[in-house]
Order: sequence, then C-alpha cells, then structure tokens
Amino acid sequence: MTAHTSPAVAIIPARWASSRFPGKPLADRTGKPLVQHVVEQVARCEMIGRIIVATDDERIASAVRSFGGEAVMTSETHPNGTSRLDEAATILSLDDDTWVCNVQGDEPEIDPALIDLTISHTLNAADAGVQVGTLAGPFADDEDPADPNIVKVVVGQQEMALYFTRALVPHRRDPTSVHPAVPLKHVGLYVYTRRFLRRYVGLPPTPLEQTEQLEQLRILEHGIPIAVAIADAKHHGIDTPEQYEQFVRRLGNQGQAPPRH
Repeated sequence: MTAHTSPAVAIIPARWASSRFPGKPLADRTGKPLVQHVVEQVARCEMIGRIIVATDDERIASAVRSFGGEAVMTSETHPNGTSRLDEAATILSLDDDTWVCNVQGDEPEIDPALIDLTISHTLNAADAGVQVGTLAGPFADDEDPADPNIVKVVVGQQEMALYFTRALVPHRRDPTSVHPAVPLKHVGLYVYTRRFLRRYVGLPPTPLEQTEQLEQLRILEHGIPIAVAIADAKHHGIDTPEQYEQFVRRLGNQGQAPPRH
C-alpha cells in the first residue's frame, strides 16, 4: 500500500512532569488513567493503524501496558513534543514515508472524526508536496479569543497556515464589516511524515518561535507549508487539576464512568 492509503501511526506524548498537574497522565478518578481515555479515543479512528504512547516515566509506560497499550520510553530532556516524537519514531524504526499523527496525551475527549479529518486533509495536500498538517476551528462560546493561552492561527485561501500567535488576530479595524474574518483557535493535533520529523529536529530555533514560544512557528519560518483542516472542535485539553475534575464530572453525567472516591 502507498503512503496515501496506509493508516497512520499515532504517537501520544505523555510526560510525568507538569508544573500545574504533576502525574497528569495517570490521574484515574474515572476508573481509568487519563492516558487510557486518550488511547481509546484514538483507537476509534479509521485512519490510525497503530497507537504508541511515548513517555519519559516508567510508571506511565507500565500503566499503558497494563491496559493492553503500546509504550516506548523516551528521554526526559526533550525541548518540545515534536522532538519526543522523533525519538519515538527512531525507536520504532518507522519508514520515512510513514505518516505520524501527534495526539496530545491530555485530550481525553478529542473527537476521532477530527483526527481522521486532519489526516485525510493532510494526505490530500501531500500531492502538492505538503508534509505537515494540523487542525483549527472556531472559538466556543466559553472561550476567549484574547486569551494568550489559546493559540490562534491565520489561514490563507489555499488552507495553508500563514501564522500562529498568542495574540488576538485578525484585528477588526471596521467592526461593521459585513464579512469579517473570524479568529480561529489552533487545535494541538499534528500529522507529518517520519521524514519531516527527522528534518524538524535538525532545524535551528527561530526568532518568532522563541518570542511566542510556539514550536510550529519554526516550521513556517523555515518556509515549510502547513496544511490546516478546519472543523468545529469542542473538546478541551486537561492542563490543571480543576479541569480534570470538570472532565470527571462530564464523564459521570454521561453515565460512562462514575467518579471514584
């Protein structure tokens, strides 16, 4: 099968250390560790043929293996998630043409259809030489577009990223404009070839990347196009214990997993 038809490999980075929520991947008040919820969502994707958790802690690796998942141990010193994925791809001996999907390990409610959409969109753009794709969507009613913790992306007419930023863009100079461009939030989901991952870690950091603290800007600053799929992404990532408690309550309200005390 060709790279365009082969299922992608999903790699889920899951670190133990977190300034706001240490040990987050193993939080288990739902009866399952958080990382298992992510793996189970990804397992529902049609475009994913293999799922691996890339971690820096044996406790996480052991938990993943205990529920039948696949895990690889990676270094504790990676500067970003893309670097961790590159090491995992090396350990797994992935072929250069393999498509790798980076699914964040703290998004237990990510919609599998969004993952499939992002992969399909990127594969379609691959005919034009694109090796990187990601996802964006409109802001939800409870999200503030001016929040610097929510990354925004500006997308061109060819559905390619023009810029990523923590600032509120675009600026509406004329509030009465009939067809204003609206802010789009960037969803931290990536699809790339294994070949690109190897290339990325060899690229030097760039001024905009360092200023905004956004690793995807390194890609754009080096002139590499990023395809952007656009869809309504309602899921929330888990960054704090408070957000995790909200997730536990949502799951309990759906009757899927009563909170465990």
